[in-house]
Amino acid sequence: MTLARRVLILGGIALAIIGMCHGTWYAVFAEHQAVDHMGGSLVSAFTQAANRSSEQAQTALADYRQLKYVHDRQVDAHGHWIGLAMLLIVLGIVFDRVGLAEKWKSLLAIGLLTGAVTFPLSVFLQTLSHGSLPRALSIASSALMIGTLAIAAFGFASNRSNPSRLDM
Repeated sequence: MTLARRVLILGGIALAIIGMCHGTWYAVFAEHQAVDHMGGSLVSAFTQAANRSSEQAQTALADYRQLKYVHDRQVDAHGHWIGLAMLLIVLGIVFDRVGLAEKWKSLLAIGLLTGAVTFPLSVFLQTLSHGSLPRALSIASSALMIGTLAIAAFGFASNRSNPSRLDM
């Protein structure tokens, strides 16, 4: 098995395990409490609105928005880790068909794995900090994924035009 295939398949399996562990942890230890708090915030907001207490209703809605933001990022991180893991595994299975030299395929596989690890991590980090660093990391890692996937697509397409050739 080539280095590129090993990086993609083993990296994808490791990433899937990370995503499943994160999802299990969140579902067991945090999600029910988060959903309960979100429901409580909405009840409070509607109750305060019915009592014509606009300022308190706005505060309760702000609490709900914050709780919902964190909940969505947790679920997104879990989903992205597993989804990108499956993509890496599938790519690893067929990566020998990419029409690039082994050195470039290895660099491409490392770039794909780096983006697949970093993007969900940056989404998770947004639950800890609303600053610009997690968002910048999210943008950079998604750009890395888009760029490496475009190069992989080009490699598949260039090999398709000359099926007898596997390396440039």
